[in-house]
Amino acid sequence: MLLAVVLCVLLSTGASPALAKPIRASNGRALAATQEHSLLQSRQLWATVDVCNAPNQPNTVGIRGSMPSDGHPHDRMYMRFGLQYFNSVTKLWVDLLQGASSSFLPVGSASTTRQDGRSFQLVPGQAAFMLRGVVSFQWRRGAKVVHSVTRPTTAGHTSLAGADPAGFSAATCAITST
Repeated sequence: MLLAVVLCVLLSTGASPALAKPIRASNGRALAATQEHSLLQSRQLWATVDVCNAPNQPNTVGIRGSMPSDGHPHDRMYMRFGLQYFNSVTKLWVDLLQGASSSFLPVGSASTTRQDGRSFQLVPGQAAFMLRGVVSFQWRRGAKVVHSVTRPTTAGHTSLAGADPAGFSAATCAITST
């Protein structure tokens, strides 16, 4: 109906009917871009370290992520958790390779905000390491990934479960030999 109204206005003003389709398509793409921007800028999209070498979890780093609904309740949400260490020579964060990454894990329907987490137990070495987590988020519609983003851990978030001690949230975690 809206397209018919736009087409009538274009014809009555002498504009080409070919312009009607790009106007509508452009608005659809703009709306999708706005929705994605809103989703990826949401305060509910975060990653945090919620366990860092706690007394009852030595040499363990826990990573937790939160992802908001994309407004499509039939979409499914997935997270992948990984650890990185800070290379003091190159001043870059580097992925830990062996045993410090999960596959994409289903966290539920995109009908509401979801949280999930994973813990990694490390073998202590002779040196201290500064670690952070990285969480990759995906919203899928069937087999198609409709949104994806990766976030490093930051502090100041509220984990619904798993934080040790309760309420703990950090950007990084230092593991030292004992």
